[in-house]
Amino acid sequence: MIAAIQMCSGVDVEANLVAAGRLLREAREAGCQLAVLPENFALMARVPADRLRHAEDERRGPIQEGLSRLCRELGLWVVAGTIPMRCGSPDKVRAACLVYDSHGEQVARYDKIHLFDVNLGAGERYAESDSFEPGNAPVVVATPYGTLGLAVCYDLRFPELFRALLAQGAELISLPAAFTVPTGEAHWDVLLRARAIENSCYVVAAAQVGHHDNGRTTYGHSLIVDPWGTVLNCQPAGTGVVLAPYEHERLDAVRRRLPSIKHRRL
Repeated sequence: MIAAIQMCSGVDVEANLVAAGRLLREAREAGCQLAVLPENFALMARVPADRLRHAEDERRGPIQEGLSRLCRELGLWVVAGTIPMRCGSPDKVRAACLVYDSHGEQVARYDKIHLFDVNLGAGERYAESDSFEPGNAPVVVATPYGTLGLAVCYDLRFPELFRALLAQGAELISLPAAFTVPTGEAHWDVLLRARAIENSCYVVAAAQVGHHDNGRTTYGHSLIVDPWGTVLNCQPAGTGVVLAPYEHERLDAVRRRLPSIKHRRL
């Protein structure tokens, strides 16, 4: 069983970690073995200075230490959405997606490559590159439930990243996100299903939802898609746990039935 955790994170890191822990325990009690937290699960910053204040160094800091303890306690694999990590630029951070195994060991780190610099109109503008340094490498990690590819939010719009993950053996892909409402209504479902279909893989999308302390409103609709593009489970609104079975036999069957990933010519 795999899970997408849907949260409405705020500016209080400690409160966000408590909320994440409660939802991860709920997932584990329901039989989950691998859970994905949303982007910015530990902090939805009000201003860039909030991220700089809470930014952590590699394998050090209260957010990472808390996650490690929790995974060890629950015996659960966790894709830890994103947290702010210090980088070479003193006024920026990296949005790091960390993976912990069931012993609490950090086994992978992916730094978000594509930064959300858009002007959606009606006063809704985002400029992540003002505050974030981009990553530069696709990342996959072997888990007991298949080879996991890592992507974050705006990455969803760049199919070449998902092809790179597939080339490294990805069988399921996690996508922590904090999608806006207008882009979510227009594109969220169709893009997630397209990435699953194109790559004949599972996609686990864990989203932020609702009205946040920093004034943002996010779309929610956390969901899990199978390799045929079927939405196995979805939670449109409210915080909670989205559960679905992960069946490697299903993945193999789809790839045999319609072997498009073997038919690529370019």
